[in-house]
Amino acid sequence: MARIAIVLGATGLVGKEVTDGLLRSGSWDEVRILVRHALDQDHPKLKQIIINWDQLEQYEDLFNGGSAVFCCLGTTIKKAGSQSNFERVDFHYPLQAAAIAKKKQVKQFLVVSSMGANSKSRSFYTRTKGRMEEGLSALDFQGLHLFRPSLLLGPRQEFRLGERVAAKLMKGLDFLLVGKAAKYRAIQGRTVARAMINIANVGTRGVHVYNNEVIHVLGKES
Repeated sequence: MARIAIVLGATGLVGKEVTDGLLRSGSWDEVRILVRHALDQDHPKLKQIIINWDQLEQYEDLFNGGSAVFCCLGTTIKKAGSQSNFERVDFHYPLQAAAIAKKKQVKQFLVVSSMGANSKSRSFYTRTKGRMEEGLSALDFQGLHLFRPSLLLGPRQEFRLGERVAAKLMKGLDFLLVGKAAKYRAIQGRTVARAMINIANVGTRGVHVYNNEVIHVLGKES
């Protein structure tokens, strides 16, 4: 039976690395990416589908035959323009896609969340991520994998001044982040991607949360 990966958010930092990693892997027969605009990328295993995220229910058949969904959707409140727009991308889209995936009998759902995700958090950002995690957990996938990275490093299509400054600061302080402080270490997007792919290849059942320090280990380049 063909192994089909479905990637959501393939234009983002982690999503692009996940897509590239899946295409390089010999473990996947097809990689479907759901995007707003076609990417300048071509590969025999790659299938690009342009969609309107606000009409996701019209694309349910795209999840047929899927083995795993890699959800790398995410934005910032600044880029989204408002909390409600941020919530639409980081909460509603993932949950809607997950509900469709469950309906189409996709076994594995892997998602990029955030360090500190908690539905009771005072921070709108981490509270939204926590609510997303709770919503996904209620869908009862055969395997649900929640990845909670710290600050993500790597090339982005859009310029984020705050993240650039924070990234330089975190890189300079990396050697100090040991012991209990290790969970705050910044992490490369490709490391998160490798961790997600490695976990998908194992296909572990149940709900699993991977904190930042664990992702560093799971995604370490061999």
